[in-house]
Formats: sequence, C-alpha cells, structure tokens
Amino acid sequence: MAEITAALVKDLREKTGAGMMDCKKALAETAGDLEAAVDWLRKKGLAAAAKKAGRVAAEGLVAVASSGTAAAVAEVNAETDFVARNDKFQDFAKGVAEVALSVGGDIATLKATNYPGTERTVEEQVTHMIATIGENMNLRRSTGLKVGSGVVSTYVHSAIQPGMGKIGVLVALESEGDKARLDEVGKQIAMHVAAANPLFLNRDAVDTSALDRERDILSEQARASGKAEDIIAKMVEGRLRKYYEEVCLIEQIYVIDGESKISKVIENLAKEIGKPVALTGFVRFALGEGVEKEESDFAAEVAAAVKG
Repeated sequence: MAEITAALVKDLREKTGAGMMDCKKALAETAGDLEAAVDWLRKKGLAAAAKKAGRVAAEGLVAVASSGTAAAVAEVNAETDFVARNDKFQDFAKGVAEVALSVGGDIATLKATNYPGTERTVEEQVTHMIATIGENMNLRRSTGLKVGSGVVSTYVHSAIQPGMGKIGVLVALESEGDKARLDEVGKQIAMHVAAANPLFLNRDAVDTSALDRERDILSEQARASGKAEDIIAKMVEGRLRKYYEEVCLIEQIYVIDGESKISKVIENLAKEIGKPVALTGFVRFALGEGVEKEESDFAAEVAAAVKG
C-alpha cells in the first residue's frame, strides 16, 4: 500500500477538484492508488454532493448576461470566496447567466433547461459541480428584464471577470432614442442602484405593508411630541415624502452628480435625444444578501482536518 502523503492528496485534488478530506478518504479506500481513487471519487460524486448539501453557501458570484433588448442576472453560491475564483466555477456562473437570458430569467425554467455542452439540466449541473469542485453550491435566484424598444443596461460591482462579481444590476430604459446614449446613462443609473440600493421603482410600486408599517412608526414618533392629531397627520405626510426619496429609485438623488433626482436625469435624457424615455424597471442582486452565514473557527477546522 502506498503511503498516503500530503503530496498524493494534493495530486488527487488537482486531478478531480474534490475536497481535501474526500481525496484522503478515496486514497485510503483504494490503498493509495491514484487512478483508482479518481474512479472512486467519480462513482461517489452524487453521494459527496448530498453530504455537502447542508453546508451554508453564501459566497460565489452574481453574473449578468445581455443581448439586444433583454438582460438577465443570476446568483450562484458556493461556500468560500476561494471557489469563486476557480475558473470552472466562473465558467459555470457565466453559463447559468446566459441560459437565464434565454429563458427570460425565470428560476424554475432555468433549473429545468439543458446546460450547454452537457446532457444535464442546469440543476443537475449544479450537483455535478458540487462533486467536481468539492463544495456545496446553490443556484439561488435569477431574473430578467426586457423592453420593447430601448436598452436593458447592466453593471457589475467588484467584478472579477467581465459580467460577474459581488453585485449585479439591471436597468431597463424604454425609448425609441439613440441606444448608445441610452445605454451610457443606463449604466450610470445601474451604478447608482448598486450604491444606493433602492427598494422600489416608484411610489406606486411601494409595498402596501411596508408603507403601512412606516406610517405607523412615523405616527407614533410624531404623537410622542404631544402635537395635535391634525398636526401629526401633516408631520407624517412630510416624513413619508422623505421615506419615498430614500426607497424609490425614481425619487433618489443621483449619486453621480449629488443633486438631481433620478426622475430629472431621465427627463434630461429625453430632451437630449429628442425621444420619450421611461425607466421601467431595475434589479439589484447582492451576493449572499439575506443568507445567514455560519460563524466558524478556521484554525480549528484546519487542525481537525490534519488530525482526521
């Protein structure tokens, strides 16, 4: 039986992309035979994926893809930032975004669609990637925007490759005007969205429950001042206007110039190109937002792996 050295484990990991402990077990099961260990890992690929499925995947990449008057964004998660820098993972994230674009961004349809170059669906390809790379992964979400005429501009913040990074934004501008100029301003508005993180497009889009909750909070705050109810009502409406300016994209102050509202930016663009322009939608995906991450002692994990 060959000695199972750290170098042998490293060789197997480089050959298969599997996790360190899986490689060590494979070599133990195959008496240190490297090629037999490769086969063992391939045979156990799905079992390995299932074992890893409970681990939190909050790192990864947000990827965007666009073509013509449509664009899509998808978030693919992994356990570590290290994997996000893996070429195979980056290629996969890019491929997922392109498939998302082809199906209009619908997540259920995306998962059930064939992944290019394979006989697997996108969802099955995720499982395959888990077995290949050795970390839990998750195709968390995707969506798309489309206009009848105009552009859907894209922007990726903290991009590690073109079209993929930590924050992905889509901005839809409906217009018959010059597309190059529309896209130039659209990308700037997308940068604004990445920075300002609006929650809604405009007042009409504000969630009723969110608005009611905000009104209740503002009413109680105003009531605590001891003012009369008619004064309180006016105070609340004034503060709601401020709330709209904070959460509605169209009413936010443009971060590019620090003074114009986004609505004014759109108005000025329409005058410049001589055609009406409507900001019809936006999407902002920030990597891992809303995912509860596990706190871990990395040094203890490494020590445990060495002892194991």
